[in-house]
Formats: sequence, C-alpha cells, structure tokens
Amino acid sequence: MNRTPLLSRRALLKRVAVGASLAPVVGSLHPAFAEAPLISASAPEAQALKYVEDARTAQGATPGSSCATCGLYQGANGSVQGPCQLFPGKEVKSSGWCSSWIAQM
Repeated sequence: MNRTPLLSRRALLKRVAVGASLAPVVGSLHPAFAEAPLISASAPEAQALKYVEDARTAQGATPGSSCATCGLYQGANGSVQGPCQLFPGKEVKSSGWCSSWIAQM
C-alpha cells in the first residue's frame, strides 16, 4: 500500500513561510490587536471623573496614588499607559489619576 502524502514537505514549508510573513500584517489590521487610543483629559467622561494625566497636579490625589497603583488599571506593570475599567476602549496614562482611584488589593 503506497500512501501519497496529502501535502508535500516543500508545499508545507511554502505555506508556513507565507503565513508567517502575513501574520504581522493581518494582526495589525484586526481590531483586537490594535492599541486603544489614549483618553483625553478634556473628554466628557474624563472630566466627569476629574481625570488628569499627571497625578501630581490632581487636586485630591494622595501621595502614591496614580493609575498605575489603582485597582481599576489593567496595564502591565511598568507600562507607560494601559486600559482602565472606567474608560472602555480607551487607555490612560499610568502616571494619571481620577477621583475613582482605589487601592490595588
């Protein structure tokens, strides 16, 4: 019984090479991989929560409180900006602050 392979090794390697070269292009076009825009401090939802991009300039911020130390911040440790649960589809500066700041648990 002589089985012929469904796909030759050469054809498989060509497909893998083409797929690998197209992966970054397809990934950048897909909305799930796109970086969310940074929220503006002048946006209505940001103003409602008194969001500022620098916690040192915020009235009511206690020392050490910033988006990076907030329980609602979802950015990676050490990141410059990241997503926040309060602003879906937008990112905040890790050095920012808003009136909804809560300590991380």
